[in-house]
Amino acid sequence: MTDPAAERETKASSYSWYVLSILVIVYILNFIDRQIMSILAVDIKASLSLSDADLGFLGGAAFAVFYALFGIPLGRLADNISRVKLLAVGLTLWSSMTALSGFAGNQWTLTLARMGVGVGEATASPTAYSLIADYFPKHQRATALSIYSSGIYLGGGVSLFLGAAIVSAWNRAFPGGGPLGLAGWQAAFLVVGIPGLLVALWVATLREPERGRMDGVAASMSPNPWREFFADIATIVPPFTLIGAARRGVAALTINIGVGALIVALAYAMVRVTGNFPQWSAVGLGYYAVFSWASNLRSKDPATFRLIWGTPAFIATTIGYGLISLTAYALAFWSPPYAETVLHLPKGELAFWLGANGAVAGFLGVILGGRIADTLRRRNPAGRILVILFGILAPIVPLWIGYTTGDAFTFYAMNFLAGMFGAAALGAAAATTQDLVLPHMRGTATASFFLGTTLIGLSFGPYLVGQISDWNATLIDGKMVGDLRTGILSMLGVVPISLASLLYAYRTVPAAEASIAQRAEAAGRS
Repeated sequence: MTDPAAERETKASSYSWYVLSILVIVYILNFIDRQIMSILAVDIKASLSLSDADLGFLGGAAFAVFYALFGIPLGRLADNISRVKLLAVGLTLWSSMTALSGFAGNQWTLTLARMGVGVGEATASPTAYSLIADYFPKHQRATALSIYSSGIYLGGGVSLFLGAAIVSAWNRAFPGGGPLGLAGWQAAFLVVGIPGLLVALWVATLREPERGRMDGVAASMSPNPWREFFADIATIVPPFTLIGAARRGVAALTINIGVGALIVALAYAMVRVTGNFPQWSAVGLGYYAVFSWASNLRSKDPATFRLIWGTPAFIATTIGYGLISLTAYALAFWSPPYAETVLHLPKGELAFWLGANGAVAGFLGVILGGRIADTLRRRNPAGRILVILFGILAPIVPLWIGYTTGDAFTFYAMNFLAGMFGAAALGAAAATTQDLVLPHMRGTATASFFLGTTLIGLSFGPYLVGQISDWNATLIDGKMVGDLRTGILSMLGVVPISLASLLYAYRTVPAAEASIAQRAEAAGRS
């Protein structure tokens, strides 16, 4: 039923904008903690004796797989409990794990800490997207989500400046190692992690809005959210996945075992090719867990499954944008090490310019992209897809120029343009996926959307650049030195796949959005 009061509330209130401002701060902290690895990469590589592929794993899949997997049950939990409290708890967890990263002494301990950061950060976007959808009406939603998403670029930019400043100051003060024997890169993790614990207290003071009020749709919630949460956990953690599949019948168990065996075989083959066990075991776990969870969702909540996994327009939009994020995450992680090791630019200088570039370019791109996407949607039901298409095509020339030049100014300028053009797609993609589901499914839809940006983008972008760099390494002064230029430029190979997915989405999104209620009802839930 439509709520007339909700229909009359056509503009966001001042308190809505206040909540949005706090969510942006949280997202800034989210990306500072996530991206701090980038500016510290060269120091971590030397300290822990890692390869470029090892660094790519730590900057990508070590975080991304657990971020994606726990986003699934936490997204469903966000649909059924206080999103404000859930976000406060998540912020406390990921800030604590970032601080603990400062005590890592080898690749495995740092991997465990990054996994913990991924679990905590998995609460952020499902809760924030759902809150924004209930604080802002549909015609302002892409703009609001774009403003929220600006935290990606502000946080990523600030992380470079902070990381370089902390390392420099620490190493000057303690050239032989500081208190507890900590190096500068370890101190940086501690310094950026602790403030999040204070912000978590601020988040806990926010009001929880009524679900669905901006859409005039009454949203139902589960009477047993925690039971469902732990049931979801069981569907993604082997070997409990087999128990869950068995409960659905012999056929479901057989299919689950078969898919699991296929994924193990593929992961083993990739380990043989690359020699990187952590990367492919983590990715294999991630994809198997997602399959198990989606199979369970199809059985337990067919309407939500139908509107997300059973909607080609949703999948095409997610894959298309996921490949944009693959290139974006690769550049975000590797552009500072590239500038430091290939162009031989000073760490302080490159941190300032790349950080400022990333923050300003990303902020401008995501805000302008969101506004343009909302404007185009009023004229064309698939108008937002045009902005996502711009985000994959427009950065091609700046990337090629920027990573073939030896001139610092040209490098910085082209990074600015590529970052701004790519960022324009995010608000449009996020709003499109939110519009393709019912209000009470938005937390789950957000988690599913972020599977694309993590298991496609973040899991592979940083790693592939590092692996290709290692494969093209040359012997210099008795040491193997990777070819980061080739690694980065190879990311342009995803453009045709993304383009095909988005053209398909452009054709199918209008009909999918127009039939939401009918398809949900046909699946057994209105």
